[in-house]
Amino acid sequence: NLAYVADYSQGLQIIDVSNPANPSRLGGYDTPGLAETIALMGNLAYVADNGHGLQIIDVSNPAYLWRRGSYGTPADARKVLVAGSQAFVSDGDYGLQIIDVSNPVSPIRRGGYDTPGSASDTVVAGNLAFVADGDSGLQIIDVSNPASPVRRGGYDTPGSARGVAVAGSRAYVGDGYSGLQIIDISNPANPQW
Repeated sequence: NLAYVADYSQGLQIIDVSNPANPSRLGGYDTPGLAETIALMGNLAYVADNGHGLQIIDVSNPAYLWRRGSYGTPADARKVLVAGSQAFVSDGDYGLQIIDVSNPVSPIRRGGYDTPGSASDTVVAGNLAFVADGDSGLQIIDVSNPASPVRRGGYDTPGSARGVAVAGSRAYVGDGYSGLQIIDISNPANPQW
């Protein structure tokens, strides 16, 4: 019954939507940057906070949110995905950043991969991270060793890749003015349109 909203200049907002005709705000936390996206894991909200990197907010009490920790990424954190104890941050011109969040009070960088474009979205399937990388299309990064990620392949979409979703052997790329592009990723070293 709760919606967690990345409210840009107003940070994180929590809205009670149990009555869809009359939603009400329960609480919020004004992050120092511009809240772009949120990933939830347990009682923690991980906020991609643009120029202020990754913010980790305790949401166990929606009326009283507080910051547990943060990590200042080198560029503009646009999207965050949490898998286990790792946060994968799409960090604009600095590509993919991998942050260990096992201790939310003191997150540390495990590694990263500076993609050729501007990373705006990432999904992880198995040991592969699929990065929507702006004018450089889809980038496929092996993250099995977070300290030393390796590029496995990529596909230069006709537009500017902004979002990505993966299902089975397909990557679905939101490609700006070029719309939806569907890429066969069954061979990560040689993806095909």
